[in-house]
Amino acid sequence: MALLRVVAGIVAAALVLGVAELVAVFAGAQSAPAYALGATVVDHTPDGVREWAIQTFGTSDKAVLFACMGVVAVVVAGLAGLVERTDRAIGSIAFGAFGVVAAVIGASRAGSPAGALPALLGTAAGILALRALTRRIDAAAPALGATTVPASDDSAVTVSRSGAAGVGRRPILGGIAATGVFAVGAGLAGRLLGGARSNVSAERATVALPSPATPLPELPPEADLRVPGLTPYLTSNREFYRIDTALIVPQVSTDSWSLRIHGLVEREVVLSWDDLARRTPVERLVTLACVSNPINGDLIGNARWLGYRVDELLAEAGPRPEADMVLSHSTDGWNAGTPLSALTDGRDALLAIGMNGEPLPVEHGYPARLVVPGLYGYVSATKWVTELEVTRFDRATAYWTRRGWSARGPIKTGTRIDTPRGRGRIPQGRTTIAGVAWAQHRGITGVEVQIDNGDWQPARLSTEVSIDTWRQWVFEWDATPGQHTIRARSADPAGTQTAVGQDVIPDGATGYPTLTIQVRD
Repeated sequence: MALLRVVAGIVAAALVLGVAELVAVFAGAQSAPAYALGATVVDHTPDGVREWAIQTFGTSDKAVLFACMGVVAVVVAGLAGLVERTDRAIGSIAFGAFGVVAAVIGASRAGSPAGALPALLGTAAGILALRALTRRIDAAAPALGATTVPASDDSAVTVSRSGAAGVGRRPILGGIAATGVFAVGAGLAGRLLGGARSNVSAERATVALPSPATPLPELPPEADLRVPGLTPYLTSNREFYRIDTALIVPQVSTDSWSLRIHGLVEREVVLSWDDLARRTPVERLVTLACVSNPINGDLIGNARWLGYRVDELLAEAGPRPEADMVLSHSTDGWNAGTPLSALTDGRDALLAIGMNGEPLPVEHGYPARLVVPGLYGYVSATKWVTELEVTRFDRATAYWTRRGWSARGPIKTGTRIDTPRGRGRIPQGRTTIAGVAWAQHRGITGVEVQIDNGDWQPARLSTEVSIDTWRQWVFEWDATPGQHTIRARSADPAGTQTAVGQDVIPDGATGYPTLTIQVRD
């Protein structure tokens, strides 16, 4: 009986989520309990836990979050079903408490009271199902192993297994199966209908990007050294890292998109997609990096971006002299605080609409995002951007700055060893050590490699295409048998990167990448 009660609680909870997903088609995807609660967890996760998750699971961190939430939901729902009785609605009360909390969060996320409807209606359906299944289980309890059941006059009525005609496992299992099928059906219908209503992938496929004022020239032959195991100079859209707080990728149509520039400005400016189409974009190569990128990490990529200069857009609004920050807002509620000087000092800060010759991928900000050379993404690379609020650092605080990260976020000079792989076993003899180095908006002037504790030796650098992108480097080593430690470091015009090790919090990791290699005889 206990197992049946647990399963009844789980399928009733599934019905809560399934019905809620279906209702969220009309109330807004952000109001679905799974999304609303997940986004709230993300917003309130301690930095240490968040960084551990990113470094452990990388771009799969959101899938892991949903999996963990699913496990917790199954356990709690099973317990609710276990304690639920016809005359003791403890599990239903637990469902109701969940529904109230989810409704409040859903309304907040959706920005409308209608955002509470998915949780409320889903919870109501789940409670009704739990109560109905519990009544069947309680009625069948004598036939399934109990010897007595309470009567209305407080006497005990003995019931044999053979005497419980028509009462047994089959009606219970049938009810559980029907509830489960309906829950899955409602959930799938909600996802399919919601996707069909909001998915912009088909629209994106029809977008024709405008031609830039001056197309980028062909890459110099020595810009990409094409060494086996070495990261390509350009990162493909599919391989480009994605780190953001959006549990559901926002679906923004060009028909509804606009960019509002306001705040400490002489005049407010609102640009539609059609307004952008009447302008001439530029094309630039820019390397983006996440502040969560650990030493020798892969949360960095280089791409060809097509877009419109942010300094020109801001100039039309006329920032006031006292302004020193631009708070960029995403359609999903996220924001980033960028120094106004970094957007107006002549660097190629872009409102980007294209990536590597294609419209922005939806997960990378379609239809428009910010790209700012020299700054970590958490203070600059706002995806699905809809507002540029000109303000001051002492008046506004951005999403991650409120959580203890530094306010301005300049990218630190860094180096990565791509090949050979750490803890690997390689044959003795001529060995290629290679990787990438970056100092966005300053440029890399040199890379050195150290074997064990020997002298630092210069590596060969690829041709510099732009100071806003990384450079590849290669070092040839005559590997001798035994265990060896390989280190690398790079330099920019200000000097060599620091050897002092620092975690990513609060403004980016520092230190030399270090690999241990075993060389075979």
